[in-house]
Amino acid sequence: MTHVYNTNPLQVGRHYEIDSIHSYGEVTDFFLGLQKRKILATRCPNCGRTWLPPRRDCGACGKPTEWFEAPLAGKVHSFSVLHFAAEAFMADVPFVLAYIEFEGIDTVFLSRVTGCKPEEVYIGMPVHAKFRRLVDWTPNDVVFVPAG
Repeated sequence: MTHVYNTNPLQVGRHYEIDSIHSYGEVTDFFLGLQKRKILATRCPNCGRTWLPPRRDCGACGKPTEWFEAPLAGKVHSFSVLHFAAEAFMADVPFVLAYIEFEGIDTVFLSRVTGCKPEEVYIGMPVHAKFRRLVDWTPNDVVFVPAG
């Protein structure tokens, strides 16, 4: 007698929750800046390279960086429209995740574009920062909306 095995895996759901404590270390000032409705970036005094998101040490030459206030306006460098996301963002789908470029900054900043329909977003679109009223101490404390 042969036994036929069920080929469908057994799946059992269980609630799982965990609280964690972490440190932003040397980039803490970036998050404190968001609370004050400022975007803080870093600049290398050695080679002049600018970083946003900020870095403690220059990714080009390795020297310590210095803080400066970045512009609040930029433009969409590239973007994706997300139709699926982690549980925390599922209620917002579809939404736009974009790289924002700023004048005077050598890197691009990943953030959400809100305040318009996803099909209205385009490369080169002027945007400006919109800050969360009550900070959550995450990069999600700032999003970008169409300028004007």
